Order: sequence, then structure tokens, then C-alpha cells
Amino acid sequence: MTDYQTARVSLGARLREVRVEAGLSGRALAQELGWHPSKVSKLELGRQSSTVADLTSWARACGSPQLTAELIAQRRAMETHYASWRRRLAAGTRARQTASAALEGRTRSLRVFESMCVPGLLQTAEYAWHVMRPGSVLHSAPDDLGSGVRARMERQRILDEPGRSFDLVLWEPALWMRPCPSAVMAGQLDHLAVLIRRGRGNIGVVPRGTRLAALPVHGFWIFDDDRVHVETIGAELRLTDSDAIAPYRTVFTDLSKAAVRGPEALRIVARVRHELFGEPST
Repeated sequence: MTDYQTARVSLGARLREVRVEAGLSGRALAQELGWHPSKVSKLELGRQSSTVADLTSWARACGSPQLTAELIAQRRAMETHYASWRRRLAAGTRARQTASAALEGRTRSLRVFESMCVPGLLQTAEYAWHVMRPGSVLHSAPDDLGSGVRARMERQRILDEPGRSFDLVLWEPALWMRPCPSAVMAGQLDHLAVLIRRGRGNIGVVPRGTRLAALPVHGFWIFDDDRVHVETIGAELRLTDSDAIAPYRTVFTDLSKAAVRGPEALRIVARVRHELFGEPST
């Protein structure tokens, strides 16, 4: 269970306490609010997210309007762990990239694992455009993809800043995914090879067929030791509780140890490029 899910269950339990203390059954409360009884049940069990209006009405119907601020504050704290992409992209892709840059600027140790694509800090502009565009369209973001891509490229400067440590790990299947035209993908693989040769980002590749202690079902970013970001199709999860972060640290350690680097990583990139496009990397 993610931090967000745990927090939603906790808020639901508090709502139930307020209702019980008011001496109301779930059905009676639903009738008072003009809701279907299942909505009361779902909110109390943490199976549905509440709105500010829901919490305001709940407190008032239970005769405890003074609890409204408490309930809304608990909901607001819960949402610091979860942000839908529609909301994250409401101001455009550039604003999203700028926020990421600000977080990375405060981070001294960055560990990244990606299983489906090349990480943003290692992308070419052309590849980034094709990776970012589907999400922008899916979530109806403002049409500022060009400036969003430029902002992502600007973020890459952090790889050359002193006093920071990086461990950027890719699962080999990420190199085989083709979210873009062949020429763009070939250019991305060439760029990755250049970065590996230069030693930027401490790049590692986990070869296909490697036996892993945990299946890497999704990518994740670890900022220092106190924050983890996980991107899903619908939202970005921001985990800050130590109990939630600990498994990611453990899994990342295993993945990093399984990764090959330097000449071995270059051989994988060259092999993928050759098998995809029939020619060696530059």
C-alpha cells in the first residue's frame, strides 16, 4: 500500500469516528447528505477520495462543523503524496520540468531506475519530445511541448555539477522500447553510448536474463534518502515515509549491483543498436 492509500484509509477511519460520535448510521448520514449509501462506505474504507465539499458537508451533518478544518488539513497532507498527471501538467510541461529541476537542485544523491525508457537526464531532445508527447496529449496539457523539452535538456546540466552523486540504472528492455521513429531511437542509443564513455551519471545497464531478487515492475527515483517518486499512468506518487522508502532503497541496491557499466554497458548498447537497425553505434 502506498503512502497515499494509507493516508486515505486513515482519513476514512477518522470520518467514521466523527459519524459514530454523532450517533448516525451510515445510511442515515447518506440520507442527510443526499448521497448514495455506498459513498459513505467507500469514503470510510478509503476506497474513494473525498473532496473539500464532501468533508465540509460530513462535518456539518454530524453536528461538528468545527472539525472541518482538521479534516481538510488531513486531506491536504494526504495529497502531498499523490498528484494526478492532469493536475501536474495543468500549467504545461515546462512548469513540470521546472519543478523537477528545483527538486534535483536540492538533491545531493540521486538514484534512478528506469525499466521502460531512457531516463530524462540522459535523453536527446528528439527522444524526449516523443516520450513526453503521449502523456501531454492524454492528460490535456497546454501545448508547450517545445519549451518543456528545452527545460528537460536544461535539467541535464546537473550531471556536471560538483558535490553530487548519481547512480542511473536502466533495465536493458528500456533500450529496446521504441517510442519514437527509428532515426530518433538510433540517435538516442548513440547519445547514451557517448555519455557512458564520458562517465556522466554513473550509468549502469541491467542485462536481460539477469536473475533479480525483485522484479522491476516500474521505474523510480530516489532523492537523497528521504524521498521517492514513482510515475504511473494516471499520477505521480511521492513517498516520504521511511517505511515506504526502505524497500526502494533495498531494491535499488540489488539492481545497481546487477548492472554492468563501462565497456560492458557499451557492448549492450551497441548490440541493441545493431539488432534494431543493422549497424553499429557511432
